[in-house]
Amino acid sequence: MDTATLASFKSRLEAEEQKLLGELQTIGRINPDNPNDWEAVPTDTQDRSTDLNDFADTIEAYETNAAVLKQLEAQLIDVRDALAKIEQGTYGTCEVSGDAIEHERLEANPAARTCVAHINDR
Repeated sequence: MDTATLASFKSRLEAEEQKLLGELQTIGRINPDNPNDWEAVPTDTQDRSTDLNDFADTIEAYETNAAVLKQLEAQLIDVRDALAKIEQGTYGTCEVSGDAIEHERLEANPAARTCVAHINDR
């Protein structure tokens, strides 16, 4: 992969990293006990003066945020791993076969870990 193409992928990955961090911060926070982990922002479930429907909505929103947060956190890990691979000189290599990941696949998903043939093997 030529230097200009690699720089382009790096720029896109860095922009995606910032976007994901912004999205994560809207629904979660960094776990104070583990700075490598995100957790959904707890909602105040101690206020029993609200009606039960509002209370249920609060719990449902928290659970939804936790699920979305998990997906965003996985995407962030993939993006950061791809950036590390750029620095290590191993970017664009399939984690299953060791072959080059197709350029079209990287264009569609710069954080791709596998080639198209192994898309479901990870």
